[in-house]
Amino acid sequence: MPAPLICWFKRDLRVQDHPALAHAVRLGPVIPLYIVEPEMWAQGDASGRHYAVLREALDSLREALSGIGLPLILRVGEAVPVLENLRAAHGVKNLVSHEETGNGWSFARDRRVADWARGQGVTWHEMPQCGVMRRLDNRDRWQGARDAFMRAPLVPTIAGAVTRAGITSDPMPEAHALGLEDHCPGRQRGGRRAAERALESFLATRGESYTRAMSSPLTGARACSRLSPHLAVGTLSIREAVQAGRGAPTGRGADWTRAMRSFQARLAWRDHFMQKLEDEPAIEHRCLHPAYEDLRPAEPDAARLGAWARGETGLPFVDACMRSLIATGWLNFRMRSMLMAVASYHLWLDWRATGAVLARYFTDYEPGIHWSQVQMQSGTTGMNTIRIYNPIKQGLDQDPTGAFTRAWVPELAGVPDAHLQRPWDWDGAGSLLGKRYPAPIVDPVAAAKAAKEAVYACRAAHRGDVETARIVQKHASRKRQRRKPRNDAQLSLDL
Repeated sequence: MPAPLICWFKRDLRVQDHPALAHAVRLGPVIPLYIVEPEMWAQGDASGRHYAVLREALDSLREALSGIGLPLILRVGEAVPVLENLRAAHGVKNLVSHEETGNGWSFARDRRVADWARGQGVTWHEMPQCGVMRRLDNRDRWQGARDAFMRAPLVPTIAGAVTRAGITSDPMPEAHALGLEDHCPGRQRGGRRAAERALESFLATRGESYTRAMSSPLTGARACSRLSPHLAVGTLSIREAVQAGRGAPTGRGADWTRAMRSFQARLAWRDHFMQKLEDEPAIEHRCLHPAYEDLRPAEPDAARLGAWARGETGLPFVDACMRSLIATGWLNFRMRSMLMAVASYHLWLDWRATGAVLARYFTDYEPGIHWSQVQMQSGTTGMNTIRIYNPIKQGLDQDPTGAFTRAWVPELAGVPDAHLQRPWDWDGAGSLLGKRYPAPIVDPVAAAKAAKEAVYACRAAHRGDVETARIVQKHASRKRQRRKPRNDAQLSLDL
């Protein structure tokens, strides 16, 4: 038998539409490998809910690989020593994986793997699995290349694969062994079957109200596709989602047509934002436009940060959204934008601190989308529209009956409807605020005014400068728009 090769699974935990696995099988006997890397799980953007979804995805991958005659090999440790151990033991000459647009830690790890591969004479084959392109100098041809990738036929699930027998696996570590303690009772379940059910139900019935219902936390949980956690770990490929959406039955009316058009647009925005991190990995750590680096204190106010992260700001709708997110791992796009905007403008907190909190809370955390969006909603890109949400108005608009706010902030049970979003104006506020529910930690009107003045002053000082032009050339979408999209309409974190 020829020397085996390693197919390294990372965030592509499926066998369907899997270019890397198909390529590996063509090369020779395959060692299908997943590495649990404790250092990765010690990063500030990792959480127990991510690990729980991963474990379920690995269970489904193990079952799927078994169905095509391949055992999933699980190893625990740093990637380079694990790969070297398998190379030395089995004479591996080829490593196959998908390209990954991850966080700064995974980028550094992949550079170490590349150095190891060159040093040991191992050829590393990296295959694209989405519309993100490596070494792209500008966006002029990106859209066409991305669309061509999405139109290409799905890679067939392989059959008759050959593997090297007798390779042992490590046991899967428990979450607590990795320091991952996280209670998220309402989170989505992971795995291929859960992904398929979400896609099927969205395209069968749930998607009809997509465009009308996605903005509200009450209706968005059902109307949105809920595919984002599955796309994040790769139990479903984005090309599968794109092609399934395009193949959905037509003739269902204007609502359905608009919904499917919006769904496709958000899938495209997903790749668009991931491309930003691929092109400029530093945006996870530094403001896209350097002029904004000194705008907010580098050390955030700990009391404000803690109150925001716990859902105890004294702003009822903000707290309801945060508590819902903590308990479920999901929130609709507009409310994600509002949480980030309130943290950045009203509380004047640095996006790096608040972005890490949200990364841990989102079960669908995708670094390429997340850090691009966090900066956009914080007004630090130098090119996107600055949007400062009014959290009182958002509560009145998106939760008009108060059902969502009351469900997640039960301390407000006795507050009349007319004062629910502004309990400090209620005659009975003295018996509530600072006792059973916190008084607002900022004056929302005054805080918004001060933030607006500071951010717009910085924007005006750098409008049209060389750095702004560079950012637009490198990162702005080239797609023609019939009308300028609203800033919140671009937040495609949740699909």
